[in-house]
Amino acid sequence: MAILKKKFFQIETPVLNTTLEVITTSPEDAIGRHIKIDLTRQLKGKNLEAVFEIVKKDDKIIAQIISAVLVPSYIRRILRKGISYIEDSFLCNSKDAVLRIKPFMLTRRKIHRSLRNVLRLKAIEFLTDFCKDKTSDDIFSEILSADLQKELSLKLKKVYPLTFCEIRVIKREK
Repeated sequence: MAILKKKFFQIETPVLNTTLEVITTSPEDAIGRHIKIDLTRQLKGKNLEAVFEIVKKDDKIIAQIISAVLVPSYIRRILRKGISYIEDSFLCNSKDAVLRIKPFMLTRRKIHRSLRNVLRLKAIEFLTDFCKDKTSDDIFSEILSADLQKELSLKLKKVYPLTFCEIRVIKREK
């Protein structure tokens, strides 16, 4: 029985437009493996961890993003006294997958529950409309570039101004 030597192989990540190095005996052996990457440096200080799965697509081996999560210590760092926070969890259909999205918003002052509920419902409505005509890779790239969060914040600013508006968790459901 021959001993197979492990080597570094380059695997493309279309969402990040970069390549990852994976150590394995052959690229085909890496299929199905999950890789967790800290994207803090690429996103200018926003503590985000992404999980990629290595898949074979069109005779190419690529790393497809499965989930992106804001680090809990980052959220704890921005919480303050005298403010309200709004969070939710819901399923959203895109063109090619079902996504679980968990938005997280902070207001400037404490606000009533009814106003928090209006903000939460407006966020759900905006995100479901945004996701229904896009692929999941497009949605992940919009979140990583913070374009989706800016649009959501501008939409919700009409109800009540927010200090922080992020997608805390987004992941593909099986």
